[in-house]
Amino acid sequence: MTLVEHLSELRTRLFISCAAIAIGAVIAFILYARILDFLVHPYCEIKNGNCKLFVQSPLDGIATRLKIAGYGGLMLASPVVLWELWRFITPGLHKKEKKYAIPFIVASTGLFFFGVLLGYLTFPKALEFLISIGGSQIQEIFSPKEYVSFFLKVMLAFGVSFEFPVVLVFLEVAGALSSKKLSSWRRPAIVIIIAAAAVITPSQDPYSLFAMAVPMYVFYELSILIGRILKK
Repeated sequence: MTLVEHLSELRTRLFISCAAIAIGAVIAFILYARILDFLVHPYCEIKNGNCKLFVQSPLDGIATRLKIAGYGGLMLASPVVLWELWRFITPGLHKKEKKYAIPFIVASTGLFFFGVLLGYLTFPKALEFLISIGGSQIQEIFSPKEYVSFFLKVMLAFGVSFEFPVVLVFLEVAGALSSKKLSSWRRPAIVIIIAAAAVITPSQDPYSLFAMAVPMYVFYELSILIGRILKK
C-alpha cells in the first residue's frame, strides 16, 4: 500500500472507532443512574447505605454525567476499537508475527479487565482505610466529580499494572531478555515490584499495595516459565 492508501485506511479505522465510542457514550449517558450506583456501591458498603455525594458547583452534576458517559463509551466500544486496530495492523505482519500477535492481544485485554476487577474488589477496603486514618473527628464529604475520578484512577492503575507479564514475555520473544536473566533478578525484582506498586496505586493504602504487588510477582514467575517454554 502507498502512503496515501495507509492514511485512507487509518481514517476509515478511526472513523469507525470514534463512531463506536460515540454510540457507547450515548448508551452510558442514558444509563447514567445505574452506572453511578455501580461506582458508588463500594462507598455504600462501608457507610451502610449513607453514601450521598455532594456537588459544590452547579456544573458538577453535568460534568460528572459527561465524564461517566465518556469513560463508559470508551469501555463499551473497546472491543470495536481493538478490532479496528487489529485490522489496521494485520496487513503489515508476517505469518509468524500474526501467530504471536493474537495471543498478545487476547492476553493483554484479559489481564487488563482482570486487573480492573481486582481493583474494584479491593476498593472498599482501600476507601475504608483512607476514611478511618484521618480520625473520627473528620467527616468526609465527597463530590461525585472527585469520587468518580479517584475511582477510575484506581481501576486504571490496576488494569495497566497487570500488563506487566505481557511486557516481559514480549521482551523475551524479542530476545531482549531471557528467562535465565529474569530468574537471577528475583530478589531485586521483589523490591522493585513493591516500590512500583506503592507509586502506581493512587490511594497509597496497604490493601491496594499488596493486592497489586502479589499478583505482579506471580506474573513475574509465570513470565519466567513462559520464557522457558518458548525457548524450547
